[in-house]
Amino acid sequence: MPSNKKEGIIFGVFMCFGMVFIMTFYNTALHGFSSFTIGGSVIPFVITLIVAFAVESLVEPQVRKIALSLPYDKSKEINFILVFACCMVPMMVLIMSIYGLVLTNIMTGIEGSIFTAYLKTVGLNFIVALPAQLLIVGPISRWLLTKYVKPLTQKTELNM
Repeated sequence: MPSNKKEGIIFGVFMCFGMVFIMTFYNTALHGFSSFTIGGSVIPFVITLIVAFAVESLVEPQVRKIALSLPYDKSKEINFILVFACCMVPMMVLIMSIYGLVLTNIMTGIEGSIFTAYLKTVGLNFIVALPAQLLIVGPISRWLLTKYVKPLTQKTELNM
């Protein structure tokens, strides 16, 4: 886990990149690859990454407070990681599903009730986002942080 602000920002970028990548692929698969092009996907991906990072930056402090207030054994880091992810994913899914609906409405339009479309989007996104976070993106992001970022941070601190 990040131990300072710089590591926290880098870790947040890793997490957002991984989740946006997986969720973009998943949602593209749901809506069909027929009109998909790599060139046409780069700009929306970058915009979505920026939006997700901004949302994550706003949501993370509140989720941290919630996760720390819940009753569980806080002496084990894995417990905090699991509780934090189980609090963060629903919040991010609820917010980013609104963003996804706006994008869908702009690109193809939404048929029927927006509320029904939102509930469907939240459900479909949640069933992929939670396992992706717990099994793929979270572990890879923590590994990248400990393997590449923390050693650089420690070298920088020693040189000061």
